Amino acid sequence: MKSVTFIGIVMLILAALLFYLTTDFAVEQIKLSHIMGIMAGVGLGLILGSMVGYVSKGSAIKAEQKRKEFKQLQKEKAELEKQAAELAKQQEAASSVQNQNNNTQNY
Repeated sequence: MKSVTFIGIVMLILAALLFYLTTDFAVEQIKLSHIMGIMAGVGLGLILGSMVGYVSKGSAIKAEQKRKEFKQLQKEKAELEKQAAELAKQQEAASSVQNQNNNTQNY
Protein backbone atom coordinates (compact mmCIF):
# COMPACT_ATOMS: atom_id res chain seq x y z
CA MET A 1 0.00 0.00 0.00
CA LYS A 2 2.94 2.32 0.50
CA SER A 3 3.81 2.09 -3.21
CA VAL A 4 0.26 3.01 -4.19
CA THR A 5 0.38 6.03 -1.90
CA PHE A 6 3.70 7.09 -3.40
CA ILE A 7 2.38 6.71 -6.96
CA GLY A 8 -0.73 8.68 -6.00
CA ILE A 9 1.36 11.53 -4.58
CA VAL A 10 3.56 11.61 -7.69
CA MET A 11 0.49 11.68 -9.94
CA LEU A 12 -1.06 14.45 -7.84
CA ILE A 13 2.12 16.54 -8.08
CA LEU A 14 2.30 15.92 -11.83
CA ALA A 15 -1.36 16.95 -12.23
CA ALA A 16 -0.78 20.15 -10.21
CA LEU A 17 2.29 20.95 -12.32
CA LEU A 18 0.42 20.43 -15.58
CA PHE A 19 -2.53 22.48 -14.29
CA TYR A 20 -0.16 25.29 -13.31
CA LEU A 21 1.56 25.25 -16.69
CA THR A 22 -1.73 25.40 -18.62
CA THR A 23 -3.85 27.77 -16.49
CA ASP A 24 -1.54 29.63 -14.06
CA PHE A 25 -3.93 28.45 -11.29
CA ALA A 26 -6.67 30.75 -12.52
CA VAL A 27 -10.08 29.19 -11.85
CA GLU A 28 -11.62 31.17 -14.71
CA GLN A 29 -9.39 29.34 -17.20
CA ILE A 30 -10.63 25.86 -16.29
CA LYS A 31 -12.09 24.24 -19.40
CA LEU A 32 -13.92 21.03 -20.15
CA SER A 33 -10.61 19.39 -21.05
CA HIS A 34 -9.35 19.97 -17.49
CA ILE A 35 -12.44 18.30 -16.02
CA MET A 36 -11.98 15.39 -18.43
CA GLY A 37 -8.37 15.11 -17.33
CA ILE A 38 -9.38 15.06 -13.67
CA MET A 39 -11.93 12.34 -14.36
CA ALA A 40 -9.36 10.33 -16.31
CA GLY A 41 -6.90 10.67 -13.42
CA VAL A 42 -9.48 9.48 -10.94
CA GLY A 43 -10.32 6.56 -13.23
CA LEU A 44 -6.66 5.56 -13.57
CA GLY A 45 -6.22 5.84 -9.82
CA LEU A 46 -9.19 3.58 -9.19
CA ILE A 47 -7.98 1.02 -11.72
CA LEU A 48 -4.44 0.96 -10.33
CA GLY A 49 -5.73 0.87 -6.76
CA SER A 50 -8.06 -2.02 -7.45
CA MET A 51 -5.33 -4.03 -9.20
CA VAL A 52 -2.86 -3.51 -6.38
CA GLY A 53 -5.55 -4.24 -3.78
CA TYR A 54 -6.49 -7.47 -5.54
CA VAL A 55 -2.86 -8.63 -5.67
CA SER A 56 -2.12 -7.66 -2.06
CA LYS A 57 -5.29 -9.33 -0.78
CA GLY A 58 -4.43 -12.51 -2.66
CA SER A 59 -0.96 -12.47 -1.12
CA ALA A 60 -2.41 -11.89 2.34
CA ILE A 61 -4.85 -14.79 1.94
CA LYS A 62 -2.06 -17.12 0.82
CA ALA A 63 0.14 -16.05 3.73
CA GLU A 64 -2.71 -16.61 6.21
CA GLN A 65 -3.35 -20.06 4.75
CA LYS A 66 0.33 -20.93 5.12
CA ARG A 67 0.25 -19.75 8.75
CA LYS A 68 -2.79 -21.92 9.47
CA GLU A 69 -1.15 -24.94 7.85
CA PHE A 70 2.02 -24.34 9.87
CA LYS A 71 0.05 -24.13 13.13
CA GLN A 72 -1.81 -27.32 12.23
CA LEU A 73 1.49 -29.09 11.53
CA GLN A 74 2.87 -27.90 14.87
CA LYS A 75 -0.20 -29.30 16.65
CA GLU A 76 0.16 -32.62 14.84
CA LYS A 77 3.85 -32.75 15.72
CA ALA A 78 3.11 -32.12 19.39
CA GLU A 79 0.46 -34.87 19.36
CA LEU A 80 2.88 -37.30 17.70
CA GLU A 81 5.55 -36.49 20.28
CA LYS A 82 3.06 -37.16 23.09
CA GLN A 83 2.08 -40.46 21.51
CA ALA A 84 5.74 -41.41 21.09
CA ALA A 85 6.42 -40.57 24.75
CA GLU A 86 3.41 -42.66 25.86
CA LEU A 87 4.55 -45.60 23.72
CA ALA A 88 8.05 -45.34 25.16
CA LYS A 89 6.61 -45.37 28.69
CA GLN A 90 4.42 -48.34 27.88
CA GLN A 91 7.35 -50.24 26.36
CA GLU A 92 9.52 -49.37 29.34
CA ALA A 93 6.82 -50.53 31.75
CA ALA A 94 6.30 -53.74 29.79
CA SER A 95 10.01 -54.48 29.72
CA SER A 96 10.34 -53.82 33.45
CA VAL A 97 7.39 -56.15 34.16
CA GLN A 98 8.97 -58.76 31.94
CA ASN A 99 12.31 -58.37 33.75
CA GLN A 100 10.56 -58.81 37.09
CA ASN A 101 8.88 -61.97 35.83
CA ASN A 102 12.21 -63.30 34.62
CA ASN A 103 13.84 -62.50 37.95
CA THR A 104 11.16 -64.25 39.98
CA GLN A 105 11.42 -67.40 37.85
CA ASN A 106 15.14 -67.65 38.51
CA TYR A 107 14.64 -67.98 42.27
